[in-house]
Amino acid sequence: MFFLTIGILLFITGLVLQNSDRNISQYTRYAKILGVALAVIGVLSASIRQIDSGTIGVQSLFGKVSDDVLVNGLNFVNPLVTVAIFDTKTQNYTMAAVASEGELKGDDAIRVLSADGLEVVIDLTVLYKVLPSSAPSIFKDIGVDYKDKIVRPVTRTRIRDNAVYYDAVSLYSKRRDEFQDRIYKSIDKDFKDRGLILEQLLIRNINLPESVKKSIESKINAEQDAQKMEFVLQKEKQEAERMRVEAKGIADYQTIIAQSLTDRQLQYEMINAQKELAKSPNAKIVIMGGKANMPLILN
Repeated sequence: MFFLTIGILLFITGLVLQNSDRNISQYTRYAKILGVALAVIGVLSASIRQIDSGTIGVQSLFGKVSDDVLVNGLNFVNPLVTVAIFDTKTQNYTMAAVASEGELKGDDAIRVLSADGLEVVIDLTVLYKVLPSSAPSIFKDIGVDYKDKIVRPVTRTRIRDNAVYYDAVSLYSKRRDEFQDRIYKSIDKDFKDRGLILEQLLIRNINLPESVKKSIESKINAEQDAQKMEFVLQKEKQEAERMRVEAKGIADYQTIIAQSLTDRQLQYEMINAQKELAKSPNAKIVIMGGKANMPLILN
């Protein structure tokens, strides 16, 4: 539009000055030619719009938005239209307590009240993108700042609306996935109604009040102590069972031996032992029992 404006001004100037002083009028022809050339260049440059990869263009002529979007590459358009660029790639919006991590500077975490009346602080990241076919309606109804008008307020509101169904400890532990799935469904519906696609909802962190944290830590420590004691008792029971089995085995062995040994077998074993003892070269005295049927071996 710059060249078009300059070219028109030069052409008009040439027309106005062509009947003026002769010294000046001789240059008006060049001024008109230059003006026409600049106007042509301006029209051509204004008629060609380049749309980069991952974006689309929405045309607006004197406030009227066209439903035809401009795709990637070079596009020929009316030189008078205004083209708004929409990013169709995946975008993220982070709301965090740490100043350097969130979209906005400072503490931007979401503070909600749980079912038990405790304040819970949630850090969250929303992954979303613009539906290309919905870009014209977004431009007409919302504008290009849909991030601040839709993404941020809808997300914060839906999280607060759904947090009241859970107590603080459940949000922090066993029902966290259920809570994330629930708010995903509600936010996804709102986004679709406005031409946005919710790709993923990431709960980065859930911070509980300090008193609740201490209670949870105490409960976890107590559970660990109970598990440790249960392990010790189980081990003692196993050891007692092992000793009982061992004792029963010894008793069974003794019973079997007692039942299997006879007087004749004992007499035979004693004679063999005496023979071995008699073969020893050392001086010895062997005193045997006094029964008549038992041999007496002396040195």
